[in-house]
Amino acid sequence: MRISLLACLACLVTTPGVAQVYEPPADATAPDRGTHLGLDGFGVRGGLDFTHNGRLAVGATLDLGQLFTSRLRLRASAELSVFNGPNVYVGSLEPLYYFTGPAERTRPYAGLGLGLAGGEACSADPDCPDLWPNVVLGFELRFRSTFNWLLEYHGMDLLRENRIYVGLTTRAGG
Repeated sequence: MRISLLACLACLVTTPGVAQVYEPPADATAPDRGTHLGLDGFGVRGGLDFTHNGRLAVGATLDLGQLFTSRLRLRASAELSVFNGPNVYVGSLEPLYYFTGPAERTRPYAGLGLGLAGGEACSADPDCPDLWPNVVLGFELRFRSTFNWLLEYHGMDLLRENRIYVGLTTRAGG
């Protein structure tokens, strides 16, 4: 019994962690021109919402592909802002323009979009959910061949909600 348990443990320890290796999609190096939609990557981030006494803000993003050129990408995101005030939930869709190509080490970007925002007391508020115009400014810095660090400012609801994020995202478009 002990020998079989040790053999199983040895197999588990010596097996490489294949599940932790991210392989980008085959079409991640799409041509420079044309619209190519699909799930090309994802990201996670955390930060502060400076509108309400520095609430915790967390979010996740999906890279949905390129629009017309490899530098214009479509991104969907979901965000949650909690503590020090009312909880706020936002789902956004934003086209982002990258100022450098996908092979560069640093990739600054900017974008505009729309978000659908709600909160805890949404059922009692006639103006909830609300449509928020968004502004996005940020940059990605290469971390690994398939991952980037990101630092991002996200201004929402005509800049009435202001968030700063730090996170990790997959390298889209190359």
